[in-house]
Parts: sequence; structure tokens; C-alpha cells
Amino acid sequence: MIALSDISYEFGGNYLYKNANWHIKPKERIGLVGKNGTGKTTLLRLITGEYELREGTISMMKGLKIGYLHQEMSETAVDLPIVEVAMQAFDEAMKMEAEMADIYKRMETEEVTDQLLERLGHLQEEFERLNGYQAKSLTEEILEGLGFKTADLTRPLKEFSGGWRMRVILARMLLEQPDLLMLDEPTNHLDLPSIEWLESYLQNYQGTVIVVSHDKFFLNKMVTKIVEVTHQKLYVWEGNYDFFLHAKQERDELQQRQYENQQQFIKDQEKFINRFRAKASKATAVQSRVKMLDKLDKIEQVESDGPRVNLKFDIAKESGKIVMELRDITKHYGENKILTNAEGDIVRQDKIALIGANGKGKSTLLRIIANTEPFGGLRKEGHNVMTSFFAQHQLQALHLENEILQEVTEHGSGLLESELRNILGCFLFAGDDVFKTIKVLSGGEKSRVALAKTLIEKANFLLLDEPTNHLDIQSIEVLVQALQQYAGSFVLVSHDRYFVSQVANKIWWIEDEQIREYPGTYDEYVYWKKQHELDKKEEKVVEVKKEKKPTNPRSNEDKRKRQQIRKVEQRIEKLETDLEREKQILTHIETDLVKPEITSDRQKLMDLSTKHESQTELVDQLNNQMDELIEKLLELEG
Repeated sequence: MIALSDISYEFGGNYLYKNANWHIKPKERIGLVGKNGTGKTTLLRLITGEYELREGTISMMKGLKIGYLHQEMSETAVDLPIVEVAMQAFDEAMKMEAEMADIYKRMETEEVTDQLLERLGHLQEEFERLNGYQAKSLTEEILEGLGFKTADLTRPLKEFSGGWRMRVILARMLLEQPDLLMLDEPTNHLDLPSIEWLESYLQNYQGTVIVVSHDKFFLNKMVTKIVEVTHQKLYVWEGNYDFFLHAKQERDELQQRQYENQQQFIKDQEKFINRFRAKASKATAVQSRVKMLDKLDKIEQVESDGPRVNLKFDIAKESGKIVMELRDITKHYGENKILTNAEGDIVRQDKIALIGANGKGKSTLLRIIANTEPFGGLRKEGHNVMTSFFAQHQLQALHLENEILQEVTEHGSGLLESELRNILGCFLFAGDDVFKTIKVLSGGEKSRVALAKTLIEKANFLLLDEPTNHLDIQSIEVLVQALQQYAGSFVLVSHDRYFVSQVANKIWWIEDEQIREYPGTYDEYVYWKKQHELDKKEEKVVEVKKEKKPTNPRSNEDKRKRQQIRKVEQRIEKLETDLEREKQILTHIETDLVKPEITSDRQKLMDLSTKHESQTELVDQLNNQMDELIEKLLELEG
């Protein structure tokens, strides 16, 4: 479909790629990964033709349709309702619809010719092929899948924030169904339900998808191939992100051994050369070895992509056992009720992840905890609590004339310059970058500076609103390590499931205007939630069985209905047995997946992961069948 052959590209005096190659095939789902600054976004822009390639070639299939979603996209049709903006994907179909309407109108007053009927038939076929008849319903389905409410669809684009506008553009791009869909950090502006919807949608996408993302969960769920940008080359790995990490570790270990062996070989040859250089009888042998070393293909030492800094954030003093008490918390925005008489307690060393869909009040609750948002009720702060709050509005507190290093030094709690430079390096400011002034930074760079300032203040209670949004995978790993070792307490809002799963020991969410809590890790919460939803389905079946309406035995219609009900009940009973059996099988597979003898054997791990994916799909299918049968039973009973 697309072939990149011996491409080289120079940027800022340095080559991002040197004689790199990559063949993109139809229907692939590819994760494009690499350290920050290696050229992932540049590569996508070379493919689109936005950047000009001067060395090497990029050849592609004739008529290839490419869609590219990136973070700097702008939208001019701000006065249009968002449903109309997204429906621009069907512009060609809409033109056909207008022409068909014109033909129908002409047929009322003009003679109907064979030519006119032939044109109408052609238009109808093309209109159907382009999904013109389903255009509006498909558009509404995708917009709602990306988190818009039905009532939002007729609101103009200009009423939405940048993140929500990006969702509209993404919806339009998905509706266009390009042959190659390239998405640069698509999850940055999505909440958890929308990310899960997008994962499911892309898994069934008929074209090729290339994704740049720092979201490990998203990559593991969505991609079947990884392309790594490193050392000016493009390396292709089969499998998802976890398989890539495992295989890369094996490759790096092998390369490191080869490097060490080669270095020892070189030392031995140089030792021979130096020893016998002055002896005429050994001149030929010496010259032969000198030439051999000159021609030797040098093996490079492996550079670790993992976190190089063990980042640790100290606290000035320990807080009391109770960090925060929330009682009768009420917060309404007009008719929009966020919290009503809600309660919550935060105790020392609580590491809470506040999750859920956008618009449910996560950031509002975080601001209430920080005491920066008006509210009703009681917020009682505990003894010795020192709070540090990171949110997007903290960017306004940055001093624009300061250099980055100067800005953090003023809030560095006595840390040495070398320590501050290490911390800034973790947040993607290396070398002379630390001398940039705040005013020249992008929004994402300012966000990273504000995050660094938040984390070095020695506070014992952190409030973090989407801290990973502008970090790469390596920086997220550093932050994970720091928060795992952090001796204080924190509440964070994040849609990054990997990050949440690594750092949180409690899960909060807002439901029915109340603060709900699960006292465990994210993985435990996900398992509990699935079981909870299954239990609710089973309770619903029991309720349906108990609430049967009496029927007239003399009525043939009632008799047929009773027979139908009994058949559905029997299918439900059988399905309950099947579902329980398949769930047990899935549990056994998940237990085996973490066994050392499996994780250490790549082939066994791949085979078992494939089996896990198939079994998960089977359980999901049975759950869907259960839903359908319950709906059918309710309909028959109604």
C-alpha cells in the first residue's frame, strides 16, 4: 500500500532517519512508538506530503485516501452544528442527494427519458455505496460514541472547547473511512468511556490504522504491530505493545552480548597490533589486522529507553491520619447537578484515582478538595496537611519572563541545580532546553513545567488533574516510579488506565450525585465492576421471572405467549450455565498468563494471549446474547 525506501530526513542539523525502510500493508493496525524527539510525528507528515522528502522515496497505491488527525488541527466551520460538521464526511453523497432531488423535480414536469432514468439509477447506487441513506444515523452514533450527548449534536462547534472540537474532527475522519487512518495522540482529549469505544471501533476498522500514543492500554488493545523509531531506523515488531517490550528486551540483551564480544575482539586485535607493530616478521599480519578492524561493522552499545532517573519526591512533614473529610458536599451549575449531599474521606497514604466520563464532575471535585471552587457543605482539612495542586489553570501562575530552570529553582525547596536538571530531564527538558523562557513554550511544555513545580514542593498531599497528558511513555514510567515511592497522599484525575493501574490504591467515581469508592487497585475495580454488572443482569432475570403477569389459559394467544416465554427462559438458563463455564475458563487463562514459566517463554505467552483474546470475545458475545434474551423476555412479559 505504501513503501518507504531508504528514506533519510534531516531536522535541525540532525538526521531523524538514515536509509530507513518501512512497508505499510492493507488492514494493519500499527502503533508508532519511540522516545520523544525521534521523529514520529514528522514521519506521519512525510507520508501525507506535508513535509518534503529529499532523500529516499515514498511510493503509494494510486488513489490512496489518507486521513491524518494531529494535535494542531484547526476548524473553520465554527458556526455549524457539530452534527453538520461531522457530516461533511458525506459531502460527495450529499451532492448526489441534491442532484437526485433535482431529477425527481424535473420528472414531475418534463418527459422522462431513458438517459435521465439511467442517471438516476447510477446516482442511487452510488449514494447507497457511500452510505448516504445512513449518513445521519452513522454520524450521530459516532459522535455519541465519542462522548457527545444527543442534545449536544445541534449545538454549534464554537460553543465547545478545543478538546471537544478535536472529537468532532475525529468523528468526521472516522466517517470518511480513509484507506489509511493516522492518529497522533488520539486519546489525549478523550475520557475513559470514549477511549474504550474508540478501541472497539478501530479493532473492526476496514482500512489501515497508524497510531502514535503514550497510552499503553490503548496500544495493547488496538494494535497488532509496533513500528519503533530509534537510532535513525524504523524497526517493525509483530504483536501489541507488551509483546514489543518483551521482544525488544530479548533483542537488546543479544545486541549487548554481541557488542561486548566485539569489544573484547577489538581489544585483542589492538593488543596484537601494538605488540608486534615494530617487528618486520609480523608486518603482514599486523597490516592484515589493521585492515580487518577498519572494515569491521561496529555493533552499537544498547541505549536503555527506560527511565534513567530514580525520581523521588520528598515530603516536608507527615500529615495527620485524616487528610480530608467531605460532608454534605453540594455543587450545582444551574440545572446541572454534580454533587448533592455527597461524602468522602481521605486518609494518610491514600492514593486515589478519580475516574469516569467527562462532564461528571471529576475536575470540579478536585477543585473542591483544593478549596478553589465554591461549594455547599463541609470540607475539613486534617492536621499538618500541605497541599500542592496541578491543573491546567496553574499554567497562568508561571512567570513568562523566567527561564525554565529559574522557574523551578524559585520553587525548588532547596534542591541543587543538578537535581532540578535531572527532574526537568524526566519531563522532557534536556540540555539547553532548560534555558528557554516560559513565554516561548507551547501549551504542552508549559504544562510539564507546572507539573514539575507541583511535584518538587515537598507537599504531603498532591492533587493532580491529568498529569500524563503531555508526557511520553518513558516520562510516564518515571512519574509512576515517583508516585509509587511517594510517602504522602494524593488524588488524581486521569484517563490513562496503565498509569492509574500502577499508582492508585483506591478508585473514586461520581454516580447519582454521590462520591463512590472502591477500596482497591484499578485492576481489582475493573474485575469487580464486571462481576457487579453481571450480578445485576442475573437479578434482572430473577425479577422478570417473579413478575410474570397472569394469562388467560383459555386464550390461544396467551398459550402461544406462555410457550414463547418458556422457550426464552430455557435459553436464558442454558446461557447462564454456559456463561459461568466460559468465565471460569477465562479466569484460569488469566491466572496462567502471569505464571513465570509462561511469561518467560515468548511463544507460550503469544499463544496464551491469543487464547485469552478469543475467550474474552466469547464471554462478551455470551453477555450480549444474555442482554438480548432479557430484552426479549421483558417484551414478551410486557
